[in-house]
Amino acid sequence: MGKLAFIFPGQGSQRAGMGKELAEQFPAARAVFDQADQALGFPLSTLCFEGPEEELKLTANTQPAILTTSVAAYRVLEEQGIAPDYVAGHSLGEYSALVASDCLSLSEAVVTVRNRGTYMQEAVPAGQGAMAALLGLPLPEVQQVCEQAAQGQVVVPANLNSPGQIVISGHKEAVERAAAAAKDAGAKRAVLLPVSAPFHSSLLQPAAARLENDFQRIRFGGLSIPLVTNVDAEVIETPQAARDALLRQVPAPVRWEESMRKLIELGCDCFIEVGPGKVLAGLLRQIDRSVRALSVEDPASLEKTLAALAPPTAGLAPAPKSEAAS
Repeated sequence: MGKLAFIFPGQGSQRAGMGKELAEQFPAARAVFDQADQALGFPLSTLCFEGPEEELKLTANTQPAILTTSVAAYRVLEEQGIAPDYVAGHSLGEYSALVASDCLSLSEAVVTVRNRGTYMQEAVPAGQGAMAALLGLPLPEVQQVCEQAAQGQVVVPANLNSPGQIVISGHKEAVERAAAAAKDAGAKRAVLLPVSAPFHSSLLQPAAARLENDFQRIRFGGLSIPLVTNVDAEVIETPQAARDALLRQVPAPVRWEESMRKLIELGCDCFIEVGPGKVLAGLLRQIDRSVRALSVEDPASLEKTLAALAPPTAGLAPAPKSEAAS
């Protein structure tokens, strides 16, 4: 029988209303939001459930909001008896994966990613950094385009998402030059992204240094579920490896396609995107259509996923409706 992987989304998957129905129907999800509110000292749950969208888009809010919603969805799956063989998370999502694997506590993780968002934003003044998605251009050509467009500035491949999608990051002018050159080189599309910082580029090194200071005060535990990292696309299970991977991922590219191929190589033939949106499920279909890509972000998608998993997990029935609604 094949193995199951849980994959956790990163920045860009946020939306007002996320997690609200889960929290209303499942006490385990509500408890996660309550814990995050308490750890942060402000009602993050209200921001997730009601917005406003503009506040939710601020990096320092987005990161704890997505993490909390993802962990809430994970706790509900856990309650249903659905356990993964491996976990992985896209950039920020790696923190959600580490909470799921008992390496980080939710309270420490939610405070850490709020700081992470602030450090990333402050590493590069607003308006000086940018990111762009290049569609339909292979990595060697993307690298060549970036080298030619740099002209003394920084522009690098940042998210190696799927065979058809690579995101570049760096100084705004250099990213714009690279996007234009990519079109000339045959890219199907080159789209500037509405982000507030040049994530996963060397410009974010100051943020990694500040995070390292924070990590001195955080307890990292052994992983109860093996994790495939963004930075190396390799399996880790120790506290030191987790800490090291989180620091190195800040200025380094997200090797997502390689990470998914690694999980497939390890025997995973079913993936559940745990948290808001379906971005990762979509990328997975571009990487390998032979594997199942499911998602859980609300009660409807949970029911659909439980139904899809029913044959191999016949003994694990969903909670009775009366209990779920309590």
